[in-house]
Amino acid sequence: MAQSQELALGIDLGTTSVKVVVISTQSKQIVSKQSKDTQANVPSDLGIEGNKQDVPKILSAVHSCVSRISRDLLRQVVHIGICGQMHGVTLWDHSAQEDDDDLEEKFKLEIPKEKVSPLYTWQDSRCDPEFLAALPKSKSHLPTHSGYGCATLFWFAKNKPEKLSKYNRCGTVQDLVVALLCGRSKVAISTQNAASWGYFQTEEGCWEIDILAENDFPTKILPSEIMKPGQSAGLLQYTWFGIPAGTPVGVALGDLQCSVYALLKNPTDAVLNISTSAQLAYVDPFFTPKLTTGTETIQHFPYFEGKYLAVAASLNGGNCLATFVKTLQQWSMELGFSIPQSKVWEKLIALGSEDAAISELEILPTLLGERHAPEQTASVNKITLDTLQLGQIFRALCSGVIKNLHDMMPLEILQKAGIQRIVGNGSGFVRNLVLQKEVQRWYELPLEIGQSGDAAFGAALAVINHN
Repeated sequence: MAQSQELALGIDLGTTSVKVVVISTQSKQIVSKQSKDTQANVPSDLGIEGNKQDVPKILSAVHSCVSRISRDLLRQVVHIGICGQMHGVTLWDHSAQEDDDDLEEKFKLEIPKEKVSPLYTWQDSRCDPEFLAALPKSKSHLPTHSGYGCATLFWFAKNKPEKLSKYNRCGTVQDLVVALLCGRSKVAISTQNAASWGYFQTEEGCWEIDILAENDFPTKILPSEIMKPGQSAGLLQYTWFGIPAGTPVGVALGDLQCSVYALLKNPTDAVLNISTSAQLAYVDPFFTPKLTTGTETIQHFPYFEGKYLAVAASLNGGNCLATFVKTLQQWSMELGFSIPQSKVWEKLIALGSEDAAISELEILPTLLGERHAPEQTASVNKITLDTLQLGQIFRALCSGVIKNLHDMMPLEILQKAGIQRIVGNGSGFVRNLVLQKEVQRWYELPLEIGQSGDAAFGAALAVINHN
């Protein structure tokens, strides 16, 4: 029989998938992990301007991942840490549950579809520059962009107030998970997730209620309990796949912060994450919101223990490469050939890794624009007869993803901050040798591929280290 040990469960609700890990509180090693694509995207009535996901499908993916972990392990869980995609907002109707003696036996992480809105994600672009410019001026050091929770709620208040009237709570989707697990009436939100919504004073730890209320914002549904990262949001209300009722559940965290937390070993490291989007970040010990505002392309988000992350967050990462792969696959089908996406990826990476793939071709892959330049589009330059090989095009595309990040956070910024190494992570990066080569070309710093770098691991680690 396996020896008893204390374990922590970490859950990451990502943009495309849910990841779950179980780690030892002593060794900090992963003892079990599961993942599942959510397939939660749903069509928006706004077309490409809207981006939303089906919340019950996300919850179902969490349920599925946890259910596949050994009950013997889950019975030893003493902490639960949760994180997820930042900026987005979901709304729900909280009504008191009736007492049910059998609920503990049949508890399932779910909420009736009629009681929850879609998750309006960080990729939502319904708030165009004109709309954002008309919003009240915030005193926060962090600007408010489309896809940020408060911007989305402002949009609904001004354009579809009847949608808001159906709900009495809101939060990130990871805040909803914490509320369901703990049976919370009041919504708890960490400073990490609150700051990602806009209209939040990070030093004071509070919403800009006066500014919001004066401009017809639905302040009554904002999360009412602000917590520091690492704090417990409550206790597990019912036994869940063997995890004992009463297990502490940490307040939900941002996936970016948890990814960095899992990887950062030295203060002289920067962390590069490329999955759906792309972020380059390092801990800035000298940042103070009242004294420093950063640059237009670098923002400072709350981290842990009162510190801030300096972040260049690009909307364009693995999603742009995936779009290129899907396009090639579609062209092949139109020509009468069916090629699996895995084969397309394999061939592109092989061709792009060759020295012959280096060319003068330049691709700016900003298909989604950027938060600091929402109307920017993608472009291709320096096309010649000698730059049309498939390997050259893919190499230029990968180079463009990294150059775009480099334009946002240049090497000089990292050098000034004393950064000596980049630790890379993310599904879009670890398996792509071409991206790795371009990071070293643009940043001229040692590159290490991170181990155990999933945000789920960081979420578990955070609740262990802060309890």
